[in-house]
Amino acid sequence: MLARARIRIVLVLLSRRRWPAGSTLKECADFLARFSSQSGALGFILCNMTRKVLVPRDPICLEHRPAGGHPESPERLAAVYADLDAKPVPGIHMVSPRKATREELLRVHSPRYLKKIEETSGTKSPIWLDPDTCASEHSHEAALIAAGALCMSVEEVLSGRFDSAFALVRPPGHHAEPDTVMGFCLFNNVAVAAAKALAEHGLKRILVLDPDVHHGNGTQQAFWKSSKVLYVSTHRYPFYPGTGWFDEIGMGEGSGYTMNIPLPYGSGDADLLHVYREAVEPVVEAFRPELILVSAGFDTDKLDPLGGFEMTVAGYSALYGLFLSWAQRFSEGRMILALEGGYSATALVRAVRCLLELLTGARTPEEDVPGSPSDLARQAASKALSMRHMAQATG
Repeated sequence: MLARARIRIVLVLLSRRRWPAGSTLKECADFLARFSSQSGALGFILCNMTRKVLVPRDPICLEHRPAGGHPESPERLAAVYADLDAKPVPGIHMVSPRKATREELLRVHSPRYLKKIEETSGTKSPIWLDPDTCASEHSHEAALIAAGALCMSVEEVLSGRFDSAFALVRPPGHHAEPDTVMGFCLFNNVAVAAAKALAEHGLKRILVLDPDVHHGNGTQQAFWKSSKVLYVSTHRYPFYPGTGWFDEIGMGEGSGYTMNIPLPYGSGDADLLHVYREAVEPVVEAFRPELILVSAGFDTDKLDPLGGFEMTVAGYSALYGLFLSWAQRFSEGRMILALEGGYSATALVRAVRCLLELLTGARTPEEDVPGSPSDLARQAASKALSMRHMAQATG
């Protein structure tokens, strides 16, 4: 009943609006997107229209097996696959992705780095690449598939064959630097996808959102000097990997195109939603991205054993609903997500399902969340926006 009421309200508003002569379909769609982001009536655009969502997944991703009870275990993704197999989300199209090519990987990683990861292939005993990151017999192949899933998603979404994509793959990627293994990550999947979209599809403005509980140092470094990629990260601080302070804003042409919003232990739904609405949205509006990529980490969930944040499904619904409204307004709805962290299988399953339902239109995004943002979250939003303005003024 609520969804029908929203549709009636939007239709009445449309009937009363005087459209200028010669208004294009895109102009009408832009109005609807602006209206939906302001009023919460995304039901008209997203939630009552089934959208085609690409979901790359592959069993080889379950064969990356870090040793010693590692938190980034195959069981976390296996639980997601089992849930979707038992109760599919209408509108998603699950496919087996291809491997990333050497050319695609070299846009982000060095030849020496590719060789280092390749040399782990077929190992009969675990190889620790750094204190946190372990490779097993099939890790190299899984990493190629994970990066390839994001590259495939770029091709399929930018071609218009799919509206959006959510790559359910592992190992994760946002800590992997051009020449350094870090934080459970082998290839930087999102960075490889962004570099592909720039190099092969001629895009000039890509937004990378990183709401994982850890700062995505690898993605930041990949585009540190670029004005074509706006990288935005919210994360717990101080915390691993120790980067992501306010003053990390990029360098040279990229000055002002990195935006970090460090948040304290215990931050929750109201805090995250506040900083993205108050600090990030104005920057996104000025940047007007042609494509949105998201490092979708769910170690921010209150059930996560590592994260220390307090997010819930309602918070994810509201936050990713906001991201979707930006995609509708600026990038023709084109948004691609890559699974990153999230070490509670229960939390991961419900968060992934929530996002897939948002992407297909089966779920109406939450308009708000209970509670108010903390003073520290308000201060963080204000400081991050001030740093952005300072970078623009001095640039």
